Amino acid sequence: QVQLVESEGGLVQTGGSLRLSCVASGRTLGAYDMAWFRQAPGKERELVAAISWKSEIIYYANSVKGRFTISRDNAKNTVSVEMNSLKPEDTAVYFCALKTSSGALVAPAGAYDYWGQGTQVTVSS
Repeated sequence: QVQLVESEGGLVQTGGSLRLSCVASGRTLGAYDMAWFRQAPGKERELVAAISWKSEIIYYANSVKGRFTISRDNAKNTVSVEMNSLKPEDTAVYFCALKTSSGALVAPAGAYDYWGQGTQVTVSS
């Protein structure tokens, strides 16, 4: 079993920045993909950013491209996302996720096997 624990989100003003981190613990998994999803009230959970095992492949949703940066540290079993130039539209619960399968990095939520607890990010206008 794998546990993912996210850092606390928070409240930030429009144009501000916030960094989220996620630590995985449990059994050694070997190669695995990690991602950040977000879900706003009444909306489906959407893939925000994803990163492959050795960071060879990185994906960003068009809505965050150029503003968010995903990174990982496999020695520490962590994945982080730096969120810059935040907009009210970024307000959501953010989840980190881990995929043990060898499928495509860009995949729906159902393809990811383990999830963090979710943390609220609110961007005020």
